Amino acid sequence: MPAALAPRLRGLVPIGLVVLLGLALTFVLGERYHHRILTLVFVWATMGLAWNIISGYAGQTSFGHQAFFGVGAYVTVLLIVGLRLTPWLGLVAGAAAAVVAAVLIGFPTFRLAGIYFALATLAYPLILRIVMEFLGYQEVPIPMVRDRPALYMQFADPRAYDLLALAALGGTLVLSHWIETSRLGYALRALKENEAAAEATGVDTLRAKMLAYMLSAAPAAVIGVIYAHAILFVVTPDSVFGVLVIVQTLVVCLVGGVGTKWGPVLGAAIMVPMSETLDATIGDRLPGIQGVVYGGALVLVMLFAPEGIYWRLRALLPSRRAAPARAGATAATQGPIAADLAGRAPVARGATLMDVRGVSRAFLGLHALEDVSFTVRAGEILGVIGPNGAGKTTLFNVLNGFLAPDAGEVRYRDAPITGLRPSAICRGGVGRTFQVVRAFPQMTVLENVMVGAFVREAAPDRARQRALGALAAVGLEARADLVPSGLTTLDLRLMELARGLATAPDLILLDEPLAGLSRDGVETMMALVRRVRDGGVSVVIIEHTMYAVVQLVDRLVVLDHGRRVAEGAPGEVVRDPAVIEAYLGKRWLRHAENLRR
Repeated sequence: MPAALAPRLRGLVPIGLVVLLGLALTFVLGERYHHRILTLVFVWATMGLAWNIISGYAGQTSFGHQAFFGVGAYVTVLLIVGLRLTPWLGLVAGAAAAVVAAVLIGFPTFRLAGIYFALATLAYPLILRIVMEFLGYQEVPIPMVRDRPALYMQFADPRAYDLLALAALGGTLVLSHWIETSRLGYALRALKENEAAAEATGVDTLRAKMLAYMLSAAPAAVIGVIYAHAILFVVTPDSVFGVLVIVQTLVVCLVGGVGTKWGPVLGAAIMVPMSETLDATIGDRLPGIQGVVYGGALVLVMLFAPEGIYWRLRALLPSRRAAPARAGATAATQGPIAADLAGRAPVARGATLMDVRGVSRAFLGLHALEDVSFTVRAGEILGVIGPNGAGKTTLFNVLNGFLAPDAGEVRYRDAPITGLRPSAICRGGVGRTFQVVRAFPQMTVLENVMVGAFVREAAPDRARQRALGALAAVGLEARADLVPSGLTTLDLRLMELARGLATAPDLILLDEPLAGLSRDGVETMMALVRRVRDGGVSVVIIEHTMYAVVQLVDRLVVLDHGRRVAEGAPGEVVRDPAVIEAYLGKRWLRHAENLRR
């Protein structure tokens, strides 16, 4: 067995144990009522897992996921009623219809973010409910076919429904495990924690969210089909598109824990038997006891385990911690840096790599950039300086696609990149770091850098090796297993630089990489930036630490009030009267002369 495949297959062992436990319960339980509860556990665990793919992994909270649950149920039942098709075919048709619905819903809705996306998703099950009622499908009984019951999913033995729901649960667990350990899983976790950083690191966030939405719709539709045949027998809009479906789904996920495949399973195993048993025993004396149980459980979870029972239990278990490392990396321990063009043709040293032509950008009439032009040459370090508010970060946001210019054009490798998404520009060879480090806080240092490595590598093992190489290049390999909260300011900046290098750029944009560093940290970062340039990666750097800038860069571009006021060699630019007046001041000129002496 290939070494890289073994860990992923070992991850299937717990899923196999859960399925075996489900099989054992299926054949041990005797009463039909107990089988009904077991089927409901499997149903809501599967629905919770489906919701978890988009809302847990990707962080896109969906309050309307019952739309896909109901689409699966209605498509299958209407095919039986209208065409006498077996629900086994309807199951496939329902899943396909749900995926198509996810595409139609996703494209307009993913233009929204946060609570606006969540609220927008509420509209879709309501629309479908109104449509079904308008078409006259207020109640659709499933026809009984006594001569071919198995063909029409009408089993006399309740264990058959247990096995059917268990198969759906097992398949959704495998799907969730694949997502967690795949390139898509890393992308979803990254965009959940910091979507802008994920996009700048090469993750096509819209594509990743759409794919997650489609993958979450299919199992929701499949379990909706099974629920209709095992539990309902008469499908109504309220029973499959109603608010109780999403409430049940949210409860099992929030109680168990989101962002993991085990949370919905644990939540369903606890909540469904408890609520169903209470409803059967005292429900006649206390109507609505299920709602009380769900509400009480949510209150307790929010008070004592707001992240969910799974994560709370995991936090209590002893965990291995990485050995303490030094406060920061040093140039002596760093590995080699060599440009990896990833199939791109090399650009001759000194030739134009990026050409910025007349770029302007205004916000509410205020010009952040106005007719800015300059070139970036292969093999150089270009500094961009200017006072606060001069438009430096706005310029970077235009260069790597976060902002579209109002006028002008940016060309990279003699091709226009204006209007491209940041992820596309990153894949083309332009890396980026941020003024305030944008880490993925719940991912380890290695996983942070792997997100960048996936730009060039599809397989997780190859992405891991590329990420380890990038960490070695900046001297952080000893801290690969730590989370960012355990890093110093220097280490955080080195990690972000390693993430950028893992994307295999030949141009990297560094936004104030020396900010917040001690004198030793500044020296370390300066040495590393030089090694990046010497390794074949051109650098554009924004920086206010002027004593470092004049020693580090080959050329300077000076911005003031959005306009370029000077460009040239550092020694010439810092003596330019316009630069001294706008930014440096006369004290800097005397200081620079002392430094040169």
